[in-house]
Amino acid sequence: MAYKMVVCDLDETLLNDKKLIPAVNIAAIKAAVAQGIYFVPNTGRGYLTVQDNLQTLGLLQQKNEYVISYNGGAIVENFNNQILQTCVMPFSVVESLFELGIAQGYCVHVYTVDQLYIWNISASEINYLTGRVNQWHETTEPNLNFLRGQDLIKIIFFVPQEAERLALKEQVLAQYTYPLNISFSSDRYIEFNSIEADKGQAAIALGNRLNIKPTEIIAVGDNSNDLPMIRQAGLGVSVANGRKFVKQAADYITAADNNQGAVAEVLRKFVL
Repeated sequence: MAYKMVVCDLDETLLNDKKLIPAVNIAAIKAAVAQGIYFVPNTGRGYLTVQDNLQTLGLLQQKNEYVISYNGGAIVENFNNQILQTCVMPFSVVESLFELGIAQGYCVHVYTVDQLYIWNISASEINYLTGRVNQWHETTEPNLNFLRGQDLIKIIFFVPQEAERLALKEQVLAQYTYPLNISFSSDRYIEFNSIEADKGQAAIALGNRLNIKPTEIIAVGDNSNDLPMIRQAGLGVSVANGRKFVKQAADYITAADNNQGAVAEVLRKFVL
């Protein structure tokens, strides 16, 4: 199979534990792009937070190069950060989830198309975000009224215990009639999107724009929010440090982990 596009998670996949792209990944990605392969970061983060990564890869402000952000909530062309597609959530749903998270004392993130607002931020969260998310607004506003009328893409809670994340997912699914895409990332977050937003649907939609079939796409990831793209792509890959359930869904599991250049391994084996 001749693959034409690689969609790739960032944290714990493309990036090492120092929040940097290993040199072997950089070299392999540049070689793949030079051959005409699309390399598309597919992340739960906002597209503005990946600009440094794009610069490292030579993709910053490039026409006909793309980023998928917010777990599929937005597809963006790198040149002028042109937003091609968004999947927004009703304000009332985000507001209700926000109230649930605040009542539980969680650190809550709310994403608009281009801004991130955080409540109850801790030193641990600041340490994790620094170097990954370069800009956010810490707020103590007791409600979301100041965001009424804006497009809201995603809301997440920092819930460090997996059992609590799983229980919370079941609680929300039972409580809400609005169909939600609920996923987990980085072994610390529970994430809420519109059911129309996931990394897989966005990868297929971008492929359609570029006349690339699902079978011509490789998807690489490590956690729950990566499952839709791993399942829908022609070749779904889990990095060695991926969660067990991700490895079970993957067509290929790398020998290398995110610190050892897992993405380079994939590109060398299937693309270059």
